[in-house]
Amino acid sequence: MDEYQKRLRKLKLASESITRRTKIYSKISEIDDTHTAKSMSVLRNAPDPGGKMQKIGFIIFWIPEPTGVTNAIGAPMILAGKYLQKKYNGSTLPDIAKTTKNNAYTISNFKDTVF
Repeated sequence: MDEYQKRLRKLKLASESITRRTKIYSKISEIDDTHTAKSMSVLRNAPDPGGKMQKIGFIIFWIPEPTGVTNAIGAPMILAGKYLQKKYNGSTLPDIAKTTKNNAYTISNFKDTVF
C-alpha cells in the first residue's frame, strides 16, 4: 500500500506541474507587448523549411523530361527536406499547449480511476 501512495503522490505532483505549465502558456499567449507579440507570432507560425523543400523536390522529381536532370535535383531535395524535418522542430506554441493539456487530461483521468 505504501508503494501505491508514493506513486499516487508522484502522479499528483506531475499533474500539478502540468496544470501550472498550461496556465503559464495561456498567460504568455495573452501578453500584448509588441516585441513579445513578435516573438510569440514566430512561435505560432513556425517555419517548416523541411516540408517546403520536400514538396518542391517532389514537384521537380515528377516533372517528365528526357535528360533526367530534374530527377538528379529533386531526389536530393526530398532527402534534404526529410533531414531538415528531423533536425529542426516545426512545433508551435499551440502544439506545445495542446500536448500539455492532453498530458494533464491523461494524468487526471488516471488519477480519478485509481481513487
